[in-house]
Amino acid sequence: MTSPFLLIADHASNHVPEDIHLGLDPALLNTHIALDIGVAELGAVICERLGCPGIYGDVSRLVIDLNREDDTPGLIPLASDGRVIPGNAGVDAAARISRFYQPYHTRIAAQIAAQRPQLLISLHSFTPQLACNPQELRPWQIGILYNEDDRAAQAALAALTTAGVIVGDNLPYSGKVLNATMNRHAEANGIPYLGLEVRQDLIGDPAGIVHWADVLEPVIRACVTRF
Repeated sequence: MTSPFLLIADHASNHVPEDIHLGLDPALLNTHIALDIGVAELGAVICERLGCPGIYGDVSRLVIDLNREDDTPGLIPLASDGRVIPGNAGVDAAARISRFYQPYHTRIAAQIAAQRPQLLISLHSFTPQLACNPQELRPWQIGILYNEDDRAAQAALAALTTAGVIVGDNLPYSGKVLNATMNRHAEANGIPYLGLEVRQDLIGDPAGIVHWADVLEPVIRACVTRF
């Protein structure tokens, strides 16, 4: 597929392989600790509208966090938002990296080499309230994340603010702290990227998906015209 865009969604899946036992209530796999709620659905709509490919993480972030450097402690989480993950204690990290992490990042690198996109779209979602920090206010509808390369970020911040969106500048957390996939595949290759965090309660149903696709599509298109 020839397109100036490539969408990447690290935390799109809550899949846990049958041979991995996390020791959690299965109901928790449908919450924000296991996946970025709404991202797979929103990503599919955005890709269809832009006519671009998307690469989606196919394993839960509770198994391995694809958006971390492979030598960081949180790569295989022992806890998430106050929930202990007993099945991850003492696991063979190298085996999970080889099985899940390396193939995912190899796939992204191969797609970039073949397609040579002008803009990467990093799509995530965030919970409006953390269980471990309920007093923290997270009012933003969209967060724009970036590390050193803020070319697309600044354009998107301006466009979304003009559109009346409550937008966070490197919020609800900073891309200067957590930006591993974009650091590796965008910044290291000099490719502009747009890091998007959408509040999960806004994209939990089809109407929300369509609305935020309507909002984001022109912003993404405008960003690529700058490069």
